[in-house]
Amino acid sequence: MAKITRIKAGESSKKETEAAEPAITRKKVVVKDKKVDKAKLKEKKKAEKALAKGNKTEKKPFILIRPFVYLWRYLRDSWLELRQVRWPNAKATWKMVLAVFIYTILFMVVIFLLDLFFAWLFNLILGKG
Repeated sequence: MAKITRIKAGESSKKETEAAEPAITRKKVVVKDKKVDKAKLKEKKKAEKALAKGNKTEKKPFILIRPFVYLWRYLRDSWLELRQVRWPNAKATWKMVLAVFIYTILFMVVIFLLDLFFAWLFNLILGKG
């Protein structure tokens, strides 16, 4: 008859693995974009100032200049978003352009063949062909 050994969870298995394999630690490398951090800090400071004032909402600008204020905010926020975009290099851009051309040509051929098929089918149904 075979010998049965019972192992309690977490006790002997930990000791065996620690002795057999040394622990390998790796440092976590975090790359941060300074521009993004600055924008986030500015937003955080604005939020803190708003909280310090007693959770008051922002004053609405005068009705005649309100559209210009909203336009300026939109342009500013759009510019901040564009600064966060990681643009592809030239090689990747040309690969994507080539892929778009290939798919465009492929779908042009498929639509052309479908057009020919349905034109033939309608002519057959109407008795012109």
